[in-house]
Amino acid sequence: MHKRDYSEITPEISSLVQIINQNGVIDRELYERYQVNRGLRDLNGNGVLTGLTEISEVLGKSPDGKPAPGELYYRGYHINDLVRGFLKEERYGFEEITYLLLFGELPGRRKLASFEELLGSYRSLPNSFVRDIIMKAPSTNMMNSMARSVLTLYSYDRNPDDTSLENVLRQCIQLIAMFPQLALHSYQAYEYYRKDSSSFFIHDPDPALSTAENILMMLRADGKFTPMEARVLDMALVIHAEHGGGNNSSFTTHVVTSSGTDTYAAISAALGSLKGPKHGGANIKVTHMMDEIKHTVKDWSDEGEITSCVQKILDKEAFDHTGLIYGIGHAIYSQSDPRAEIFRRFVRSLAQEKNLEQEYFLYAAVERIAPELISGQRKMYKGVSANVDFYSGFVYQMLGIPEELFTPLFAIARISGWCAHRIEELLNGNRIIRPAYKAVQPRRSYIPLDDRADSGDIPAN
Repeated sequence: MHKRDYSEITPEISSLVQIINQNGVIDRELYERYQVNRGLRDLNGNGVLTGLTEISEVLGKSPDGKPAPGELYYRGYHINDLVRGFLKEERYGFEEITYLLLFGELPGRRKLASFEELLGSYRSLPNSFVRDIIMKAPSTNMMNSMARSVLTLYSYDRNPDDTSLENVLRQCIQLIAMFPQLALHSYQAYEYYRKDSSSFFIHDPDPALSTAENILMMLRADGKFTPMEARVLDMALVIHAEHGGGNNSSFTTHVVTSSGTDTYAAISAALGSLKGPKHGGANIKVTHMMDEIKHTVKDWSDEGEITSCVQKILDKEAFDHTGLIYGIGHAIYSQSDPRAEIFRRFVRSLAQEKNLEQEYFLYAAVERIAPELISGQRKMYKGVSANVDFYSGFVYQMLGIPEELFTPLFAIARISGWCAHRIEELLNGNRIIRPAYKAVQPRRSYIPLDDRADSGDIPAN
């Protein structure tokens, strides 16, 4: 037997896939017969209730079930009120949001300063971690690299399996503080080897800076950034920090935590969930779609030309031929996504600073046109509007953040919510989460080996 190429799809594998396709597909009619809500959502798009949470609430309908402007609450506080507070007092908000999500209350000035100091004291990786773990095995995907790093940090913890509240909180705060380094150093290692570069820079995080400021400082060779850049990135972290217990990665955190496993395993599982393009990678698809629109539309001020281009994407005649307008629509929000509403104001200000207002106006035109085309062509059980992913990729591009870090930035924000959900599950969940799956394979009698139908050997490579 010759040595295998681990990435090669061989004839043997292709043949075995054919067997899976023959025997593994469940008749979709059975889902309706047994009233199984695929994706844990009913035919009206409502999520199946699987738990209770005090951490956040996501609303897209009025109390009588009709479509309404979207609302998002963190620990009972409306996201708009929280953001207004940050803006009025001209300060960064992500650290305060992290405190709120973890502890369920808004901190006073002294308590917030103490928490920021605690986070700052943990903004460092173990000795030689970058060299021995991140640099020695760079990955083409930063989310996988982050997950590997998180699992490896288990080995650096003297009490990794202790699930007492004190120990889990310590682990959570450390991971929240470390996540920017895990993401940025993974990218820097990847770039170093990809470009076969002779130079490699690492800026140590500054305990006195906010999370957003540290990200920009560590990302750039000169370590410089403008107040507007830091403010916009901080707002991105604030509005991505949490989004209800039912989103895929937070639900993953609850499920894995309920088994009694350690913090590192639970957070790495959440990273694996967020990596999926249906969850954390949507903003990358938006930027790719908008790049095609930019190249196709000759006059960005001509709404007729923009409409024609978007219609072709909707009709599966352009872009990736899926018929999806990425960044438009959401599982819960109908008339509006409050995160997108907040973000839009900052996007325009940043576009003005970067002299990219024409690109912003093109985004705004697509945001306005796409819902009208979708609603006119497809049967909608609720309204459709731009979601937060529509603008976030554009913001990251304006900040000079490479595409490989788009989803890791989501993780840097969302780990605050994941940790809050892990703690909530440990406090309130006393049973392993195990939903039911109905078996629909008919009973069969055992057949002796020599009596079984056999079409021959698996083809050799």
